[in-house]
Formats: sequence, C-alpha cells, structure tokens
Amino acid sequence: MRAGTLINNTASATYTDGTGPKTVDSNTVTVTVDELLDVALAWQDGAPLPIGGGSAILAYKLTNTGNAPEAFNLRADPAVAGNDFDTTLDSIAYDTNNNGLYDAGVDVILALGDSTPEIDADESLVIFVLVSGGASAADGDTSDVKVNAEAVTGTGSVGTVFAGKGLDGTDAVVGTSGADADMLGGVIASIAGLDLVKSAAIVDSFGGNQPLPGARVTYTLVATVSGSGSISNLRITDAIPSGTSYAAGSLTLDTAALTDAEDGDAGKVDASGVDVLVGNAAAGNAFTVTFDVIID
Repeated sequence: MRAGTLINNTASATYTDGTGPKTVDSNTVTVTVDELLDVALAWQDGAPLPIGGGSAILAYKLTNTGNAPEAFNLRADPAVAGNDFDTTLDSIAYDTNNNGLYDAGVDVILALGDSTPEIDADESLVIFVLVSGGASAADGDTSDVKVNAEAVTGTGSVGTVFAGKGLDGTDAVVGTSGADADMLGGVIASIAGLDLVKSAAIVDSFGGNQPLPGARVTYTLVATVSGSGSISNLRITDAIPSGTSYAAGSLTLDTAALTDAEDGDAGKVDASGVDVLVGNAAAGNAFTVTFDVIID
C-alpha cells in the first residue's frame, strides 16, 4: 500500500436494554502507512559484453520495490576480486527516453555525487555504466563491474526507522533489501590477432619446378584473423622480388581476379609491388592473395 495512505477503523457494539436493541460506535482510529525503503537491481545484458581496447556499456535495471517515490545514490566498482583484468569507469547514466538503449547526448550522465531522479513505487529505471579498457587483456579474459544502489533517505538493517523522513512526513522504514542493492555485470576481452603466411610454387618451362630463368613463380599470402574480436583496415602488400617481373593480370583475392590498375576493386600493382585492401575482418576469417612473377 502506498505510503501516506490513511487506514480508518471504527468499532461498534450492540446490546439490548429495557427499551430494546442499541448500537454504540467507538471513536475512529486512523493509521497512516509509513514509507517502506526497498530496492532491487538486475543486470540486463544477460552475458558478458565484448570489449577489446575500446568501450562497453552495461545496462542495469533499478527497481524501487518500496511504496513511495525514492531517489537512489549509485556507485560502480570495476575492480572486483577475481577479475582477469579491470576496466576503467568512464561514467554512469540513466535512460531518459525509456527505450532501454544508451543514447549519447540524450540520456543523462550523473555527475559525481548526484542521485537518480525519484522513481515511483514499483517502477524501474535503466542505468548505464560506461567502461573502457581491455587492450592489455588476453582474448577471452573476463571482468566484472559491481553496481550499488542505496536509497537516498537511508539504509540499514531491516526495520531501521528514519522518523519523519518518509513521504508526507511519515516515518521511513528499511525493508528486507536493507534499502541497498548490489549487482554484478561483466565484459569479456574480445581481441583479434593476425597471422600472415607466404609460400611459393614454381613452374619452369620444362614442366618441372626448378627456379630457372623464365620460370613462373606463384606467391600465395594467407592472412588469418585469430582470437574473437575484429580488425579494421587490413591491407596486404608485397614487393615484386628483384630479378623477377610481375606477370600482368595475375593478382587475385580469394580466387577472384583483381585488376592491376587502381580502380574500384580491392587490388592494385605498381612500382612498389602488389597492394590489396581487405578492409574490416572478424576473427575466424582468412584471406588469400596470389600473384605471379617471371624469373628474369
């Protein structure tokens, strides 16, 4: 029942005297419902969010399980015992448009020492914790972030009374949560690496594989993205070896022919050698570049 609600109660008694049945009413006793201070926190993401030298935004749902509007002080601790690495806390924000997603420039960043706006009884507010880091972590390392919410009116053991501090001057009484809730959320390091392997296959003019003048050498370069993250702007280059001449029209990416000129496709060949721009690449993918040269 909402704090401040008046519960009125009047008793009655009936009896019979020499003149007949009678009814007598008591005075009315009024009880005003006190404010109950209670809170709950839940992590919304469900699984650790990937972070790899960048940033992550963890979402928590803060619910006022009390019976009156209440604001809450928030803290976030990224240095949790047992972490493989610790992130850096950048800021705490709350969802102002109730879409459950962090909108930069829209959702309010809480300044140090600020509390949330008042949350009505049985209503919730989504809290965003913005963290960064993870570049030095190994792929797959995890890190928790603990968020704490405390009722502004006060916290304490169950039944603690804050006289006159509740809604409309009622007493505020601490509920089963202690008016204080903690919840862990987490991130996982999503790091990508790159392996580049080069090989050569030779076909000579006699049908063999000897590196003779006039023999054709096919170079194969395989770039494999490892880990669980992604990389950007992947470019594979190779110089034309001294003592050889590039075989025009031989450049390929994953068996697809590329033109030698700098045009709309990913590759080009010039005096510096071959140049293939793959672009963004996620872990688990491999890219194969081939080109041919003729031994002078």
